[in-house]
Amino acid sequence: MAIIQVTSREFRENQASLFDLADKGEQVVIRRKGKKSYLLTPIYDNDYQLSPEACARLEESRAQYYAGQATTISSKEELDELLKSL
Repeated sequence: MAIIQVTSREFRENQASLFDLADKGEQVVIRRKGKKSYLLTPIYDNDYQLSPEACARLEESRAQYYAGQATTISSKEELDELLKSL
């Protein structure tokens, strides 16, 4: 399987066909101004599911936030102070 490399401009002009190639398992690399590259990869419904434990922790965190039990950081200085206090 060859790696298909395209510029960001070529990607914009040929999106549908490049998405089709990625869906078929081809590796599509998009180069941006010659400095950075991105790999076009399909994501499926079950690729990024959180564990039940992680979901429970998120719900607990949301409840704490809505109950006013969270610390809000608005600046780098406030973050520095919080980290120093730990």
